[in-house]
Amino acid sequence: MAGSYGLIILAAGASSRLGKPKQLLLYKGQTLLEHAIQAAANTEIKPVIAVLGANADLFTNEFENKKVQFVINEEWDEGMASSIRCGLEKLLKEVPDAEAVIFMVCDQPFVTAQLLTGLVAKYEATGKPVIASSYKNTVGTPALFDKTIFSALLKLRGDTGAKKIIKENLAMVEKVDFPLGDIDIDTTADYKALIEPEHK
Repeated sequence: MAGSYGLIILAAGASSRLGKPKQLLLYKGQTLLEHAIQAAANTEIKPVIAVLGANADLFTNEFENKKVQFVINEEWDEGMASSIRCGLEKLLKEVPDAEAVIFMVCDQPFVTAQLLTGLVAKYEATGKPVIASSYKNTVGTPALFDKTIFSALLKLRGDTGAKKIIKENLAMVEKVDFPLGDIDIDTTADYKALIEPEHK
């Protein structure tokens, strides 16, 4: 990897639709948060920053993971935008000249290190300022944003994620296929479908 990058895991939400912290749901012997951290740590991208907020005191086991830096978003109840700002501000303190950042969430259980490094490879090959994952006729996380987009990310407010920036700038977006990207865990039914796949 030629440039200087950072990777931010957004894991500050309260999982209100699920009724319990999705970060701690188990899948294949790991919590969803542990899986996200491991996928990130298995890349060569540094630093890896995990943004926690609601229920952060329940994740003390993860705090011992030296592969990731944790930051607490005290404004997590504002919504996704506050975590994006919190994570990016932390990255820019650590790496003021960061060329690009990848944002990922902790409830996409099929994210891999290969996918994350694929975003960087596509960025380096195309020079496009936004590289987004493509699935089910949409684009979203994990997504890479070039430094020219940082100011727009820092202006996000409320429960608006980076998807807003992606959708408003489609001409600047290159896509990477992530066929299982539409599988995320928002409800008990989502989690049940994940751990009890139908045998057809």
